[in-house]
Amino acid sequence: MNIDKETLKKVAHLARLGVDPSMEKEMLQDMEEILTWVEKLKEVDTEGVAPLTQMSFEKNAMRPDKAKRELSKDAGLKNAPGHDGHHFLVPKVLDQKK
Repeated sequence: MNIDKETLKKVAHLARLGVDPSMEKEMLQDMEEILTWVEKLKEVDTEGVAPLTQMSFEKNAMRPDKAKRELSKDAGLKNAPGHDGHHFLVPKVLDQKK
């Protein structure tokens, strides 16, 4: 399958990827290989094969979702490195730029 530079740029824009012009040729080749592989998958006979919703047959051990007070506020804050008596205190991780 042939991919041109305009298609590469469109896909990169949709995926919010920055494409270095020096890497365009290599990326075009990689995309062509990927799409050729996907086309090859169309040759597989999947007649009678049910679609999978999960890749494993494992079952989750579910419990009823009931609200209950398992841990008091004081017990939860007891070992916190920083708190104000009501909330955990954590270092600032985001800068607000206006």
